[in-house]
Amino acid sequence: MASSKLLIIPGSVRKGSLNRKLAAAAAAKARAAGIETIEFDLRELNLPVYDGDIEAASGIPDGAHRLQRALLDCDAVLIVTPEYNGFPTPLVINAFDWLSRIPEAASRPSGLAATADKPAGLMAASPGALGGLRAMNFLRQYLQMAFAMIVAPQQFALSRANDAFDEAGALKDAKAAQSVDKVLAALNRLARALKTAD
Repeated sequence: MASSKLLIIPGSVRKGSLNRKLAAAAAAKARAAGIETIEFDLRELNLPVYDGDIEAASGIPDGAHRLQRALLDCDAVLIVTPEYNGFPTPLVINAFDWLSRIPEAASRPSGLAATADKPAGLMAASPGALGGLRAMNFLRQYLQMAFAMIVAPQQFALSRANDAFDEAGALKDAKAAQSVDKVLAALNRLARALKTAD
């Protein structure tokens, strides 16, 4: 695969997070394929739960601008999120909600302009049998409809993820590893095609 810049966003960053492990495994595979990779920690943005009163009183938090800059600086984004009650995590949704509030300015595009036509890939991990599949389906709709992102059809839900990784953090199952490779390859192809179209 030709070199490109991939932003990887885990939807959970708690200690022992299975999705953080899957994101790290994907990052290692992407780097091995020659893709420049940035792993992004949404919790470090320190974003409050979106509230119009906070926005009116204090403006857009710096964390939302940091996310925007990271998105503008990458060729594609991979989001790896667990499933909370069948839905993506508040950490992901809240960050993108704040991003959407950034207005256009003389020195920068709007938050929504940073995501428009941006290639995105989805993965999820869960101890359950579905592997976070429901969360990915909701997230696909959210990113496509609200943020005009182009989400690759290929996605991967890692089921029984609590027993999926070896001590080094690599996936133990060859088919699971191949599924990660397929998502990364599809996302890279999409990013290259969109670059060529420009």
